[in-house]
Amino acid sequence: MKDEIKKFWRGDIDDADETLTKYSHDASLFEIRPEIVLYPKDAKDIENLVLWAKEKKEENKQGHENLSITVRSAGTCMSGGAINDSIILDVTKYFNKIGRVVRVTPYKILPKFPGAKEVEIAGEVTVQPGVFYRDFEKETFMYDLLLPSYTASKSINTVGGMAGNNSAGELTLKYGQTCDYIKEMKVIFADGHEYTVKALNRKELYKKIAQPDFEGQVYKKLFDLINENETIIKTAKPRVSKNSSGYFLWNVITRGKTESEDIFDLCQLIVGSQGTLGIVTEITYRLVENITHSKLVTVFLKDLTNLGKVVDEILEFSPTSVESYDDKTFDLAMKFFPDLVKAKGFWQTIKFGISFLPEMWMVLTGGVPKLILLVELTGSDDKTLVKKCKELEQKIAHFGFVTRTIEKQKEAEKYWTMRRDSFALLRKHVEGRRTAPFIDDIIVRPEFLPEFLPKLTKILNEYSSLIYTIAGHAGNGNFHIIPLMDFNDKESAHIVLELSQKVYDLVISYDGSITGEHNDGLIRTPFLTKLYGEQIVELFKKTKDMFDPLNIFNPKKKVGAVFSDIEKYIIKPQNVHELPKISHNS
Repeated sequence: MKDEIKKFWRGDIDDADETLTKYSHDASLFEIRPEIVLYPKDAKDIENLVLWAKEKKEENKQGHENLSITVRSAGTCMSGGAINDSIILDVTKYFNKIGRVVRVTPYKILPKFPGAKEVEIAGEVTVQPGVFYRDFEKETFMYDLLLPSYTASKSINTVGGMAGNNSAGELTLKYGQTCDYIKEMKVIFADGHEYTVKALNRKELYKKIAQPDFEGQVYKKLFDLINENETIIKTAKPRVSKNSSGYFLWNVITRGKTESEDIFDLCQLIVGSQGTLGIVTEITYRLVENITHSKLVTVFLKDLTNLGKVVDEILEFSPTSVESYDDKTFDLAMKFFPDLVKAKGFWQTIKFGISFLPEMWMVLTGGVPKLILLVELTGSDDKTLVKKCKELEQKIAHFGFVTRTIEKQKEAEKYWTMRRDSFALLRKHVEGRRTAPFIDDIIVRPEFLPEFLPKLTKILNEYSSLIYTIAGHAGNGNFHIIPLMDFNDKESAHIVLELSQKVYDLVISYDGSITGEHNDGLIRTPFLTKLYGEQIVELFKKTKDMFDPLNIFNPKKKVGAVFSDIEKYIIKPQNVHELPKISHNS
């Protein structure tokens, strides 16, 4: 393979044993060793690679039956979406250019979730997929602009990975997911050519469909598939505020008042597809005004009885985010407090510790709260925000929960530190175990949480070997549970499959989704029939086939994976020590 690729490749090639071992893992619980790792120099490299793979697959050349290409950037995917047994295409080395950030005449968009309010777009920027978000954010901040779908792992993930997974984070409650901020893409399809993908009106769409080429066929087949199955496709969309499971067929066509006002946006299918439909080489993102003023209201819940109701009343104040973490997380922060503050210096540590005195007194007098809500309100000035926070506290006072308005940003940081860093603490202080993301991203509507969370906890507690915390985006009903497991135990793979079945049955019974923002990858693709039913999964297969008839792009993700694949590729006990240290915060 290497010698053949060298004939047309201008980028770097690496098949050293150390490299292949490194790329056998992402942040998931899987291990799949590739044959070779490629670092493309430019889009032409990728076009040539796809053309070569197409030729080999069409000729069914011996030794190339399982030939495939998986695009990888930071490798932070927790679903196994960035690994395979053939070619890994790492875009971080050369596809890392940021175009000029521009301010635009403000215009409105409506995020694609129930009850969304319009968001004002203030800027745009074109960027390559290998750019790390931390570098991207520095650039946009120079113009007081922000991509609001950033994740908690924004210091280590890339903007390409965000598009591949349809990522989201703390600001999703107000701003929506990555799919809402993609204006345009450049994508290399399975015919080996790069195309510009963007929203089209009816006239533009019919012009595309009339093209006698691969691109024209893709548009025609997809348009027909959605039109012919529009009712069941719309019905299939999970009834939650965010979702990254399946192909987003329901988002491609936006119906206008008349047919001529319909919009067909292929970007809405490419986003969240985990590189299974084509290879993205460029993304134009929409940006919003950066958040300059924010205040935090903390709500300490003794029990979950009124959780859904209190969240509903909080949402009336249009918070930017409503985050949460459980009593185990709080206990963890107190138990390993020195680690939580070790980078702050002596006096900062003292101040940080003193800032926890109100919480410590609360615990001594009333016990550890069952759940802590972090409600962030944003606006144009501090005075107005503080007033709004006090109004929120008064509004929910009848529930009898302890609440606090945190006016100083320094004090607010302690809560965000607990929310973001507690699980890393847990992992550090438990020997012989590693993170096992497999039920890490479930979501139900917030009104179901008082019933749902106790049932979820009961299922988890059936497995005494699991160590876990629950944290997440309470305003969305999106929770992250990443147990620590001992993969030297031969029962681990069995537990992963059995517990997944139980948890997903519970989630689906409440009309939820098995992944709000982390995507399907290898760990959840076998469960898509359970979530969507056979008819919709068959439409997913047809979608994959029209874009990628030879199955070149990232196989076994979205379609094609079976339960035995999970057992086959789960990390082997003898290799647990080899896993890289990757942050799993969400």
